[in-house]
Amino acid sequence: MAISNATLTDVPALAALVNSAYRGENSRRGWTTEANMIDGQRIDEATLIDYLTDDHTYILKYTDTDGYLTGCVYLQKQGDKLYLGMLSVSPLLQAKGIGRQLLQAGEQHAKKLNCTSVFMTVIDSRLELISWYERRGYQKTGEIIPLIIPEKYGVLKQPLNMLVLQKNVAD
Repeated sequence: MAISNATLTDVPALAALVNSAYRGENSRRGWTTEANMIDGQRIDEATLIDYLTDDHTYILKYTDTDGYLTGCVYLQKQGDKLYLGMLSVSPLLQAKGIGRQLLQAGEQHAKKLNCTSVFMTVIDSRLELISWYERRGYQKTGEIIPLIIPEKYGVLKQPLNMLVLQKNVAD
């Protein structure tokens, strides 16, 4: 088991993993599904390629002992903050500590980049997910953002809002 930087050769596996973790029938096997709120794919390969070729964006991958990609997290440096998103774990392997390890790796990455905090957005109705992040030191900032997504990343089944959560990582 290892966490390392994703590369362009990981793009097909990343797309399959992220889409299976968030959308569609397979996502319902895990607790992070958005399938009841959003239809369609979560990410496409072209967007992942754009992310991996951006100097301010990183994707960390978690591979199991057999070398299979079973988790990932998206990180983007924004000034002295690091945006963390797309935390994904295979639905069959959720609740086994992989997400926690990726979250911690993201926080360590923020420190390496001299960021003072890590922030994210979470759908406000995802109370169990918000609680999970709060148990790991993230706090609601009070900022609420309407979720607007391009059609290629899904279709909202209802209006949704995102809460901004943040954690100080400066020593």
